[in-house]
Amino acid sequence: MKILGIGNAIVDVICKVEDDFISKNSLTKSTMKLIFDEREFQSLLKNLKIEKTISGGSVANSIVGLSQLGNEVGFIGKVSDDELGAKYEQGLKKENVEYFYNKKKEDLPTGTCLILVTPDSERTMCTFLGTAGKINENDVSSEAIRKSEIILLEGYLWDEGDPKKAFEKAIQSANKVAMSLSDQFCVDRHKPHFLELVKSKLDITFANEQEIISLIDAKNFEDVIAFSKSLGKIVVVTRGENGAVAIKGKEVVECGIKHGLKIVDLTGAGDLFAGGFLHGHVNNMSLKESLAKGTEMSSKIIQQIGARL
Repeated sequence: MKILGIGNAIVDVICKVEDDFISKNSLTKSTMKLIFDEREFQSLLKNLKIEKTISGGSVANSIVGLSQLGNEVGFIGKVSDDELGAKYEQGLKKENVEYFYNKKKEDLPTGTCLILVTPDSERTMCTFLGTAGKINENDVSSEAIRKSEIILLEGYLWDEGDPKKAFEKAIQSANKVAMSLSDQFCVDRHKPHFLELVKSKLDITFANEQEIISLIDAKNFEDVIAFSKSLGKIVVVTRGENGAVAIKGKEVVECGIKHGLKIVDLTGAGDLFAGGFLHGHVNNMSLKESLAKGTEMSSKIIQQIGARL
């Protein structure tokens, strides 16, 4: 197997909202909020018009993109034996993703993420992890990990207790490890742990500019370049309208954004960027070619998948 993803198995519920919905519900635009109370989550959901539901989660999105590019891929993520859990598994199988998890009835339901898309195409997410956040080391197949060339993890999955143990087991069993920092919320919450992972455990780190600057307390982007060079590993940073940069030791390559795009929705663009880059990496493309593939994939989802809403 080329790539095995391990992440939160989340059913994405996509809704279009106006900006005032964000402010009225005390949400911070373009960020992700974790909701721990199921009643609070249901209260928010009842005021929304659902446009679409899909089997998601950050790493799962990346893995589906890699499958569509012709790679042999798999995924590990925890769902409950309920209606949404069954739909989640069916969705992955439809995309030719091998699912390494046997669902059973859990105390919590399958995880759900509200993706609130404002008129400017920005996304604000509210996530009720449900049973996805209860993943433990027994849910992670060491055999599947060892048989993959590289595993892809997400910062959203990391937490103290059982999730941390699952993370550590995956890293110990892996041939190579890639991880997305996921969100500045995650970075700020777990900064010492994430910094240690980036320095000592990861072969490839994906981040946006704000996340990596926060992680290392950088004063500017030159500090990010210097830090990444010192690692001797691969660090890939998306920079919004400034494109993307990949650093591997002394090698630094850049790729600009694609101009003239009709941006309908940015949901999943970062996930598909990571998928595109990893496609290049596991298929022996150069650093620059891999970066370009990531840019291409993120551009496609902005226009094609977003336009279906």
